[in-house]
Amino acid sequence: MRISGLQKLTLLDFPGKTAATVFAPACNFRCPFCHNADLVAGDENGAFPSISEDEFFSFLDKRQGLLDGICVTGGEPLLQPDIAAFCAAIKRRGFAVKLDTNGSFPEKLRELVEAGLIDYVAMDVKNSRERYAETVGVERFDMAPIERSISYLLSGTVPYEFRTTVLREFHDGESLVALAHWIEGADSWHLQSFVDSDTVLAGEGELHGYAADELRGFLPELRTIVPNAEVRGV
Repeated sequence: MRISGLQKLTLLDFPGKTAATVFAPACNFRCPFCHNADLVAGDENGAFPSISEDEFFSFLDKRQGLLDGICVTGGEPLLQPDIAAFCAAIKRRGFAVKLDTNGSFPEKLRELVEAGLIDYVAMDVKNSRERYAETVGVERFDMAPIERSISYLLSGTVPYEFRTTVLREFHDGESLVALAHWIEGADSWHLQSFVDSDTVLAGEGELHGYAADELRGFLPELRTIVPNAEVRGV
């Protein structure tokens, strides 16, 4: 398993658990608003930061009794061919596993869940169907895997949340309502405003988030479709 980063403590990313977050490199999306630009395509030579599995598991073994779980994020973790073995090694040590995914690999997602290797899934749902390709930065984007991942999570097989980063350049009331209808029946949907930084893929100053009050202003209509819609992080 390729590892490019480790956040040793998070109290926010894994609901109800004290966790650490491990970052896997590479992504098949090119979302302009991605905050992990160094994990999407690497540096100017295409190289990614690297942490060995031995180093990670040495850290984990020292956190027995101190951490409840591990968040596996990226990049897109399901691009890693040995993700199942990695999650299994975490589970053997007694930690719960949360997977962050963009939904591109529904069959692999199902495999991991049904093997008992994933305890919680957070899937980024980027936008309405009509605006998905532009939002993820991929021309002629195939929506079918996203559809299958959403349907699978809506089936309730594993605890999950959907989340959407909201930007003025890509989202408005119409697109958010269309997205809400797509994920109608969701257990949990978090809207989070884009926050600019110098690590954003499009470059600092190019994109713009909504103010907290503006973001909350979308909720009354969205909650008529997804009652559990919430604003997070503002």
